[in-house]
Amino acid sequence: MENELINERSNKIKDTRSKILKDSEAFSGFSVDDIQKAKEFYGQTLGLNVSEVDEMGLISLKLAGGSEVMIYPKSDHAPAQFTILNFPIEDIEKVVADLKTNGVQFEHYEGDLETDEHGIFRGDGPLIAWFKDPAGNIISVLEKDRVVSDAV
Repeated sequence: MENELINERSNKIKDTRSKILKDSEAFSGFSVDDIQKAKEFYGQTLGLNVSEVDEMGLISLKLAGGSEVMIYPKSDHAPAQFTILNFPIEDIEKVVADLKTNGVQFEHYEGDLETDEHGIFRGDGPLIAWFKDPAGNIISVLEKDRVVSDAV
């Protein structure tokens, strides 16, 4: 009987531990070297909802679906060497053209991630194009329902 009580209590503790952050409304964040340039880029160039958070210079991006991303100034900022934001979209050719009209320059890669003249990767997987924010952080747009594959 005592062993059963110990096992029951142990299972309750494990169950509680596995749900510690389950209901937390998490958000991500990244740094930039110039918060004003970031505010203009994300708000005007990309057309996102941007709001100032506090007097410390933080800004918040309100993304579709209710997600939020915090952007904070950092004097010794180093650009992320990976994609920090991915935007699933319906029509990559249209979105790439529209962003280019707004002054966005797309990255061009060779090798395994070779991109075409528009900066679009058309290898296995989703059609995707990468660009950088003014602080050098990498962002992508990817066509969510169109996947290219060599498999027939």
